[in-house]
Amino acid sequence: MARFRNKKRKPFVKQIAKKQPTVDHVTGDKIPRSFVFARGKLPGPLRRLQMDLRKLMNPYTALKLKEKKRNNLNDFWKVAGQMGVTHYLMLSKTDSAPYLRVAHTPHGPTLSFKIHEYSLAADVAQSQLRPRCPPDLFKTPPLIVLSGFGTGEQHLKLTTIMFQNIFPAIDINTVKLPSCQRIVLLNYNKETKLIDLRHYSIRLQPVGVSRRIRKFVQNHQVPDLRSLQDVSDFVTKAGYGSESEPDDEAATVSLSSDIGRVNRASTKSAVKLQEIGPRMTLQLVKIEEGLCTGRVIFGEYGSTSAKKLGNEEEGEQESEEEMDTDGQENADEEEQEIEDEEEQEIEELEED
Repeated sequence: MARFRNKKRKPFVKQIAKKQPTVDHVTGDKIPRSFVFARGKLPGPLRRLQMDLRKLMNPYTALKLKEKKRNNLNDFWKVAGQMGVTHYLMLSKTDSAPYLRVAHTPHGPTLSFKIHEYSLAADVAQSQLRPRCPPDLFKTPPLIVLSGFGTGEQHLKLTTIMFQNIFPAIDINTVKLPSCQRIVLLNYNKETKLIDLRHYSIRLQPVGVSRRIRKFVQNHQVPDLRSLQDVSDFVTKAGYGSESEPDDEAATVSLSSDIGRVNRASTKSAVKLQEIGPRMTLQLVKIEEGLCTGRVIFGEYGSTSAKKLGNEEEGEQESEEEMDTDGQENADEEEQEIEDEEEQEIEELEED
């Protein structure tokens, strides 16, 4: 029996990943990119914080960056030049506290922050009744909002410039509203000198519409009306109307374009922020002129303490190098002892 092959085979199409742009098509500026990695050995919670920071910096970061124990800053610098990386976010752990350093490549400056408190994204989601984190939330970069940094102090000005340039700039005249999905808030407390970092998702809700109506429009699912006499009861029945949240005039905006199926242009929508984490409480302790080196521009505890802090931060990563150095020194000492014994034997033979 003859068999005929199907001539209408589906061709094999190779999937090619879409290359990200390197220059903003509106402003013409270079899009900032980042590396988030560790310096030294980190415990499990800080490793998870590192992954949360990578998600926060999406999409212009190396989400699957692989590190090795032997990697130094020079290794990252070589790769960063090829990928157009402009900023480093480095986590480290000392005996006293964890630290976060934010550096501009390739010539600095470097800002060192002491992490007083932090919460992972998983912890923030677990504390919420209805956590929200849709998969397309991290396809666009977040907005950056700075509060309390306008004191006129030089180190705060430098901190403001650093955080403003770590995310792509936006043009309010050409920005597309659907791309505004997240916001990073940095609030500086003048009294405590601490910086609170919060990460929120942005969502819009039409004003005056109950929660059930919104779900009906968004989910494309037919509601269960078996217990109702009429379709109008779905909207007017007592209890349904109470689900709509109270409208706050200060949090409502008029949309210039349609966003989804519910929020339509020329209508009022309420802006809702929901924290997605991570959250951190930071303290600026040192600013170096170069990339993790150079003259100390600012030191919270003075230049001597800042230098001591820098040595403490590098202690974890230098310990392995010191072990290797000690091992090499021990090997050199053994070789020297062998040579001395051989010379002593030769002298004894000559005397005999």
